[in-house]
Amino acid sequence: IVDFMMQRQMELLEEYEPLSNPNATKIFVNGVWVGVHSQPAILTATVMSLRRKGLISYEVSLVRDIRDREFKIFTDAGRVCRPLFVVESNPRDQNFGNLVLTKHDVQELDHNRELISSMDAQDREDQAVGWQ
Repeated sequence: IVDFMMQRQMELLEEYEPLSNPNATKIFVNGVWVGVHSQPAILTATVMSLRRKGLISYEVSLVRDIRDREFKIFTDAGRVCRPLFVVESNPRDQNFGNLVLTKHDVQELDHNRELISSMDAQDREDQAVGWQ
């Protein structure tokens, strides 16, 4: 994960100069501060997209705390997760506000994990979750 983050412009903690980038977001992996990033929104969206596509395990917890300028990634085993259906959040999309899941997707669900997102308790604190 650390190598992956470095490829996406994460600056290692050992190389970080606070005066040059005082508003950087801290990156934590399993509770250890490993670096900082100057564009946390892009980084968070990228990592979440990769998790939804199944390229990063659905058991990996991603928590962005905007107020404290922290992005926490937990990869340790034993996390209790539950599936949540993804709703289109782009206001420009004609399917805005509706489930991304279609009847065809139900048949293909084993092949496309991007439609259901699994979250643990910490993930849920950082996400908009709706109930109907």
